[in-house]
Amino acid sequence: MKKKALTFGSMLLALVFFLAACGGGNDSGATKTASEGDDSASSDETITLQLAENQPDDFPTTIGDKEFARLVEEKTDGRYKIEVYSGGQLGDEKSVIEQIQLGSIDLARVNGTPLTEFNDHIGVLMLPFLFESQEEKWEVWEGDVGQGILDTFEEESNMVGLAYYDNGERFFYNSQGPIETLDDMNGLKIRVQESELAIDIVEALGASATPMSYDQVYSSIQTGVIDGGENNFPSFFTSGHYEVAEYASLPGYQSIPEVLIGSKELWDSLSEEDQKIFKEAAMESVKVQREAWDELVEEAMAEVEENGNEISEIENIDEWREAVQSVYEKHGEQYQEWLDQLQ
Repeated sequence: MKKKALTFGSMLLALVFFLAACGGGNDSGATKTASEGDDSASSDETITLQLAENQPDDFPTTIGDKEFARLVEEKTDGRYKIEVYSGGQLGDEKSVIEQIQLGSIDLARVNGTPLTEFNDHIGVLMLPFLFESQEEKWEVWEGDVGQGILDTFEEESNMVGLAYYDNGERFFYNSQGPIETLDDMNGLKIRVQESELAIDIVEALGASATPMSYDQVYSSIQTGVIDGGENNFPSFFTSGHYEVAEYASLPGYQSIPEVLIGSKELWDSLSEEDQKIFKEAAMESVKVQREAWDELVEEAMAEVEENGNEISEIENIDEWREAVQSVYEKHGEQYQEWLDQLQ
């Protein structure tokens, strides 16, 4: 019995060595993550990357993310695969940005507002009444100024700016009456984000700025604590604020971009050719994201109008622009190089 056991053990040991020798090479179907440290993906392996997204699966920015992921995989012949984690699975936007800087998350789509804590330059795009039209906005965002601002992320913020996604225009809505002229803003209590810039804009327009958390806005309008708020149209609808704020006023006063960003660690691991591919894929995905955004805006406006809300048009934008000059005097100096280019 002992001899048989010894013989069996020897055979088992030989089999282990044989299998190890056969498996010594790389498996052609191997999948690796960016954190494993390869400088670039070879033709016989796939590197899987994570993209953080805090919006739900069917939201326009997530749709844009998925198109970006599809294009990267297609353009690299499957060498790179991007998995989109929607619904805030990888954390809130601020923590995601921090993880991008550390390299523990590869890619993310985040709003421009929290990015101002990490990059001073992008704040210029949030100044009020900066653009005459949506067409001009996109000419700037995708032109020298917009791309120049994206370049500053790599230089100063340990991350890479890839492209802007649409987030519409922020406009004012309230429960008291139509806003068609600047005088109609006088005395209104408007909820704003807890931001010095947001407060200064509303007060420059003659209203009373009331910072509060977003989840308190509905009940605060309903009970008369505040008269209204400001946001883009899809958010006005999905939050239910249209149910307690009958009046909306267009066009909006501020366009805050969504930004597709990547970690510097990931970027430095890519070849120049792959960097170009990632940038091209990001820029090409913008078209799909913008189309999804426009569809969402149309759906939201149709629902709001069907509810009987009144949507007013501002009669004279020039007087509104004049009213916010104090905001430019206070906040514009830090963005002067970009404002000079815009002018």
